[in-house]
Amino acid sequence: MDADREAARSAAPALSGPAPGAHLDDIAWRHDRRAAPDRRGPRHRAAGRAVTGERSRRVRQVSAAGLAVVVLALAALSIAGVVRTRRAADTVTRSTTLAAAYERAHDAAAEEELAEQHYRLEPGPPVREAHAAAAIALRGALAGIERLGNAGDRAVAGRVRALHEEYLAAMNSLFAAVDAGDGPLAERIDDTLTDPVFGRLSDELRAANTAHADAAARAVADLRHIEAIVFTTTTLGSGAGLVLIAAFALVAAGYQRRLLRQAAAGEHQAMHDALTGLPNRVLFARRVETALGDPDAPVSLLMLDLDRFKEVNDTLGHQCGDELLRQVAARCTAALRAGDVVARLSGDEFAVLLPGTRTAEAAMLAAALQQRLHQSFALGEVIVDVEASIGVAGAPDDDRATHASWAAARSAGAGFHTPDALLRCADIAMHAAKEAKNGVAVYRPSMHTDDSSRLLLLGDLRRALDAGDQLTLHYQPKIRLDDQGLSGVEALIRWAHPTRGAIPPAEFIPVAETTGLINRLTLYVLRLALAQERAWLDAGLPIPVAVNLSPRCLLDAELVRHITDLLAEFAIPAALLRLEVTESAVMANPAQATATLTELHDLGIHLSIDDYGTGYSSMAYLKALPVDELKVDRTFVQHMDVDQDDAVLVRGAIELGHNLGMTVVAEGVEGAAHAVALQALGCDIAQGYHYARPMPGEDVTAWLRTYTAATAIRESAL
Repeated sequence: MDADREAARSAAPALSGPAPGAHLDDIAWRHDRRAAPDRRGPRHRAAGRAVTGERSRRVRQVSAAGLAVVVLALAALSIAGVVRTRRAADTVTRSTTLAAAYERAHDAAAEEELAEQHYRLEPGPPVREAHAAAAIALRGALAGIERLGNAGDRAVAGRVRALHEEYLAAMNSLFAAVDAGDGPLAERIDDTLTDPVFGRLSDELRAANTAHADAAARAVADLRHIEAIVFTTTTLGSGAGLVLIAAFALVAAGYQRRLLRQAAAGEHQAMHDALTGLPNRVLFARRVETALGDPDAPVSLLMLDLDRFKEVNDTLGHQCGDELLRQVAARCTAALRAGDVVARLSGDEFAVLLPGTRTAEAAMLAAALQQRLHQSFALGEVIVDVEASIGVAGAPDDDRATHASWAAARSAGAGFHTPDALLRCADIAMHAAKEAKNGVAVYRPSMHTDDSSRLLLLGDLRRALDAGDQLTLHYQPKIRLDDQGLSGVEALIRWAHPTRGAIPPAEFIPVAETTGLINRLTLYVLRLALAQERAWLDAGLPIPVAVNLSPRCLLDAELVRHITDLLAEFAIPAALLRLEVTESAVMANPAQATATLTELHDLGIHLSIDDYGTGYSSMAYLKALPVDELKVDRTFVQHMDVDQDDAVLVRGAIELGHNLGMTVVAEGVEGAAHAVALQALGCDIAQGYHYARPMPGEDVTAWLRTYTAATAIRESAL
C-alpha cells in the first residue's frame, strides 16, 4: 500500500501539476467546481471569502449610502415642504384676515355713503346715528388692519384714515346744508367734495382688499405645487421599499392636505357670505367684471331687497331673520339658470348676475323670481309672507329707442360698463320699484334726473314750510243733496313756488310722503285749516272742515297729541274737524291705523274713507273702523252718466256705506246730470265743480252768501 501511494505521488506531477511559477488562482479557474470538490486550502478559501465579502460590503455600503441619501433627501424635502407650507398657510391666513378687514372697512364706508344719501332724502337723528355708527366701524376696521398688517398696510390705513377725516369734514358741511334746507349747496358739496373723497377712499380699500385676496390665492397655488412635489417624491421613495419614508410621506401629505383645506376654506370664507354660502360683494364684483369683459355678450343684473324684513327681525328675532335669509338664498338659486350668479351683498340685499341676458328677458326672470319669493316661508313653527322689490339693469333690447337711451346713460356716466355702475343702476331701479310698490322696475336713464328733481323739489318744499307764505289752503264746499245746504268744506293745499309758479299737489305730495316731511306738512295744513275755522267761528259761521291724512301720518305715534294741542290752541270743537284717510293708508298697517283712528274718534273728530273704490279694501276692517263717512272717488262719478259699469259701482258704494251706517259723499260732481243721478241713488252729499271750485278761505263767506241766496230763490220758485 505504501509503495503504491509513493508511486502515485511520483507520477502525479507529470499528469496535472502546474508549470513552475503558475498562480494558484489560475489553477482554481481551470477546475470545474461543480464537478470537483474544492481542494483549496484554508488560505485559498479565506481569500475567496474576502473577495465576496468585499463585494457584499460595497453593495451594503452603496445601499446604505443610497438609503441614507434617499432618507436625508426625503427628510430635507419634507422639512422644506412643511416650512414652505406653513409659510404659505400663514400668508393665506394673514391675507384672508386682512382682506376681510379691508372689506369690512369698505362696507362701513359704503354705509356712510348710503346714510348720506338717505339723509338728503330724509334727514333726522336716526340717519345721523347710522352714519356715526358706520364711521366707528370704519375706524375699528382700520385699527385691526394696523394691528395685523405690515408697514404697507399701516401706510394704507394711514392714507384711508386721512381721507376719512377729510370725508367726515365734507359730510358735516353737507349735513349742515341739508339741515339748512340748501339743496343746491348740498348737491355741490356732494359733487365736489364727498363723492371724490369717497371714490379715493373706496379705491384705496378695494386695491388693498384685492392685493391681499390675490396674495391668498397665490399662496394657495403654492401650497398645491408643494403638495404635488412632496407627494410624488415620497411615493417614489415608498416604491423603492422605504416603508418608513412612505409612512412619513403619507403623514406629511395628510398634514399638507389639511393645511390646503384650511387655506381653501379661508379663501372661500373671504369670498363668500357665512350665513347663506353665497358669493359676497367682492367675489360678485369680480364675476360682474369678468362678464363685462366680453363686449359682444349682453349682461344684466338684478338687485333684490326684502320689504319689511326688519319687522321679521324685530318681532320674531334674529334667528328667524337668519333662517328667512337662508331660504331666500335657496329660492333665488333654485329659480335661476345655470351660469347665473346669486350673491348676498349685505343685510337683506341680494344681487343676481345674468350673463348673456338683455333687459326684457331679465325683467321676466325678475317677475318669476318675485313670484317664487312671494310664497310663504316656514320659519320653524311660524309662517311668514314677505315681499321683494327688484331692480333690473343691463344690456338694452334690440330696439333703437332703448339703445339710444343706453347710449345716453353711458355718456352721462350712468351706463353699465363697470361693475359699480351696473350695481348702482340696478340699485336705483330697485328703490324705484320699492317706492312704486310694483315689485319690479327696469332702470331708465331718466331715473337719475328724477332723483335730482325730487331732491331739489324736496329742498324747495322744506324751505316753503319754513317761509310760511308759499303754501296756502283752498276750500271746496260739500253740498247736501236733500236740502242743498252746506255740509262742510274740504281743505286742499296749494303751492305758489317763487320761480316755478303753481306746483300741483300731485307733484309734491308724493315726494313728501316718501320722507318724514309729510308729517310736518300735514301739521302745517291742520294749523292753517283750524286757524281758518277759528275765523269762521268768530264770524258766526260754524263750517266743518275736512283735512286729508297720509299713510305715514297714521303711523306717527305723536299724531293724536299734536291734533289735540291744535284743537286746544284754536279753541275749536272737535266735531268741526273731519279727517280723511284712504283705503290704502288703512290697509298698509290695519292694526296701527285702527288704533290711531279710534283715538281720534274718541276725541270727537269725524272720520272719512277717501277715494273709495281705487284701492284694496277688507270689509272686515272697513266695518271695524270708527268712520262715519264714505267718499266715492271722482273717477267713477265723472263717467257714471255714460258708463254703466261706473254707475253700478257708485250704486254699490252708496248701498255699502248706508248698510254700514255711513254718510256717502260723491266727489267729482261736474254737472247737473250727475247731481240728479246721485240724488236718485240716495247719495247724501256731493262735491265738485258743479257747485264750486276750491277757493281761498276769505272767499268762502262771499260764496256762501251768494249760494244761499240762489238756493232760496230756487226753493221759492219750486
